[in-house]
Amino acid sequence: MPGLITPAPPRAIRRFAVCLKPSLVDLFFMILMLAAFGRPQAWQSLLSDGDTGWHIRAGDYILQTGRVPLKDLFSFSRAGQPWFAWEWLSDVAFALLHRWHGLEAVAAFSAGVLCLAAAILLSWLLRRGVGLWIGVAVVLATVSESSIHALARPHIFSLLFVTLGLWILDADRRRPGRTVWLMVPLSAVWANLHAGFVSWFAILGLLLVVTAAERNWPALRRYSVLAVLCPLATLLNPYGWHLHEHIFRYLGSSWIMENVQEFQSPNIRSENMIVFALLLLVGVALASRSFTRKQWFEGLLLVAWAFAAMRSARHIPIYGVAAAPLIASECALWWSQAAGRRSLRSAVRIFWDLSLDLGKSYRVSLWTPALGVAAVMLSLPQAQLADFPAATFPVAGVTANLDRLGAMPRVLTSDQWADYLIYRFYPRQRVFFDGRSDFYGPAIGGDYQQLLSVRPGWRQTLDRYRFEVALLPHDWPLGDLLADSPDWRVVYRDSVCILLVRRPDSFLQSQAKEIPENCRLYTCG
Repeated sequence: MPGLITPAPPRAIRRFAVCLKPSLVDLFFMILMLAAFGRPQAWQSLLSDGDTGWHIRAGDYILQTGRVPLKDLFSFSRAGQPWFAWEWLSDVAFALLHRWHGLEAVAAFSAGVLCLAAAILLSWLLRRGVGLWIGVAVVLATVSESSIHALARPHIFSLLFVTLGLWILDADRRRPGRTVWLMVPLSAVWANLHAGFVSWFAILGLLLVVTAAERNWPALRRYSVLAVLCPLATLLNPYGWHLHEHIFRYLGSSWIMENVQEFQSPNIRSENMIVFALLLLVGVALASRSFTRKQWFEGLLLVAWAFAAMRSARHIPIYGVAAAPLIASECALWWSQAAGRRSLRSAVRIFWDLSLDLGKSYRVSLWTPALGVAAVMLSLPQAQLADFPAATFPVAGVTANLDRLGAMPRVLTSDQWADYLIYRFYPRQRVFFDGRSDFYGPAIGGDYQQLLSVRPGWRQTLDRYRFEVALLPHDWPLGDLLADSPDWRVVYRDSVCILLVRRPDSFLQSQAKEIPENCRLYTCG
């Protein structure tokens, strides 16, 4: 009837309707999936780290037994010793995906998480009013510099959670609300997915220091509560506070820092590392401008993670997320000021206004997973991920020697290939040294490096562990030495690996050499 007012739909219905409306961020997610993983080599690169193999098998163990492992499952060098499966929830997720559709599902899920983190970062920047052009450019630069860690490993969850956490924290500092308290249960989940949750502690600690220095007492009380609740929530893991003790001991290990590659300083040679270097220079330069505006937290956050990234390449993705808002906002401020001085018909003004207008489509909707599935279906089948990349793993060599390698011999191989053997043969096969550097420590790690580099005493180490088979990359000098040794014989060789078997009588000879001369005479007499 005329004059009647139609009642507004409930708030929940309005929110659901908004989630059904596609946005440019959804489209960006799909385009990024196709651009980053449109080639078979890109999908294969997600599996270029063998750690994925033992993560899948650890998840299988948890699904089969219903409990998290407390002792080692995979080695003969430290069999049965205490072990922290600190990423057990990621392991379960990978194992479930693998059971569903093999390595393709693991790779597709990992690519989706990486691109989702980028889409969330773009949505955050657009909400800050930087405009579409600047937002997309900064996010693509961040994706490029982070691509060195684009791997199907649990650290993908830390990249996602760091992005979410910094966005929620930024929004709460601008307009306090209840959303920030979501970080408490998210911290509990994070602690069971990846050890990177300790980076959230560092971020909250810096926020408390800055807030106290600014004498913002209401904010200090608010974030102090958050800084207490989040660490308490992370105690909800199978190992309790012992997990935190283990992680901080691991991060404080000088042997880990000096010998694990991802903890080394970045090597500025590749294209993505050059992008990182540019972001580093631009970010540090623009941080000084934030200090002049007394935006201390954003500036110090960027500087802190810049320093961490220069010390360890592992922190490069977090630096990108921490630096992106400041870099994008400073660029947007410069463009807006330049546009304000131009006429309405100038190209600078037109493109700026268009960028702001398009930037209003910033929501991540329910179209994101649908478009992601479409992107995967268009590109993934071409990759044919039935196994790990044959160019970097001994796929052909292992397949051709299943009877020999599957008979549980003591195998000497690289840590990456040991991960692959765990994937192929667990629970039958045990390994000497795999990618769990925190578990093996400097003692066995030193023996591994001694064999890798053929350092003095390598023969004694080879005998001490009683290796029966050596599956070695061609760049290991030990392969040529063993091939020329009468104690070993080559049984397989291809462009990737060499497989050698120890002659049985060589064990008796090595044992005889260890018996003192007077003992040998007494025994014979």
